[in-house]
Amino acid sequence: MQWASAAADDADLERAVQRAASAVRAQLGACPADLVFAFVSAHHAAGYARLPGLIADALGGRLLIGCSAGGVIGGGREIEQRPGVALSAAFLPGVSLQPLRLTNDALPSPRAEPAAWRELIGIAADEPQLILLPDPFSFDAEAVIRGVDRAYPGAVTVGGIASGGRQHGENALWLADAMHLDGLVGVALSGNVALDTVVAQGCRPIGEPMFVTACERNIIRQLDGRPPLAVLQELHERLDPRDRQLARHSLFLGIVMKEDRVEYRQGDFLIRNLLGIDPQTGALAIGALVDETTVVQFHLRDADTSAQDLDAMLERYRQRAMPPARGALLFSCLGRGQFLYGHADHDTDAFRRCLGDVPLGGFFCNGEIGPVHGQTFLHGYTSSFGLFRGRDS
Repeated sequence: MQWASAAADDADLERAVQRAASAVRAQLGACPADLVFAFVSAHHAAGYARLPGLIADALGGRLLIGCSAGGVIGGGREIEQRPGVALSAAFLPGVSLQPLRLTNDALPSPRAEPAAWRELIGIAADEPQLILLPDPFSFDAEAVIRGVDRAYPGAVTVGGIASGGRQHGENALWLADAMHLDGLVGVALSGNVALDTVVAQGCRPIGEPMFVTACERNIIRQLDGRPPLAVLQELHERLDPRDRQLARHSLFLGIVMKEDRVEYRQGDFLIRNLLGIDPQTGALAIGALVDETTVVQFHLRDADTSAQDLDAMLERYRQRAMPPARGALLFSCLGRGQFLYGHADHDTDAFRRCLGDVPLGGFFCNGEIGPVHGQTFLHGYTSSFGLFRGRDS
């Protein structure tokens, strides 16, 4: 297995593809490109339809998959707010590739049996490694994520919601030699390949873990027997001035995903938005379904916390006893990058410091797909990494 990654910021699409493809070919050497990922900024929207042909001419490759992007990542660079083309390519001996193309009107009902999802998705492998690229305006990404988890319990899934467009029909999805303006494209890998994940949600806990003791779907009525508003008011009084300020606009709720622990650490929580609070009853609405006995804890997010969380998650991955990754993809929120940190290349630099010169490509997304303790979710404000290695290496 061999991976390569490069990016170019030329204003001319053809020139950008040629430059990025030339760098990728040099990294691959004599190895052919079995799989090519392409992420292209909206500055090149007028040329979207030409992209498959340009890549075929400049690089070749057995299978192309990609999407439009608000910013692109490749060759150790994050290109934001200017033209960008990022290409990642892989030589994958012993790996089977199955392209995926889905549209919203073909999706089974949310209550459909796993067999219905297996029939729709059509993946033969029992434990595929999946990369999914949905369009935000025309496709129910969360339904597919849940369906894949049910149909393929051993699957590992990462990906990102296409970005760059502001309304239906403005995002592009590429699969093989075709461009699509709706639905989802993806690829399932099986055989001599393993997909590891690092999902950095960029938050730190405040206060103490609590049990949900009364709730209805996504409405929490009691935390440890008390209205959530009362809990928040008490917590607010204990925060230092800086955290009080953060809590006004960067307060979230973490839901424990591994409840067999006595103590919880970053990575054990699924971070979800607070949607609203009822001043009369003190009930709290959040962006997730909960049950009684669910353990939760309030969290804050800022640039320092996000940086520390990313470093900790990457270091935890590095310390695992496993063969090193040969290539990686990064699906990062549009709200990270320069917008969060004030400078470019933060997450790619952190990745390189911890894991070395592993070829890394990707894009800035409208939502990030990745697992938390074995269950796949659609995230926000997150960097979701997929790291590829051979099973036999």
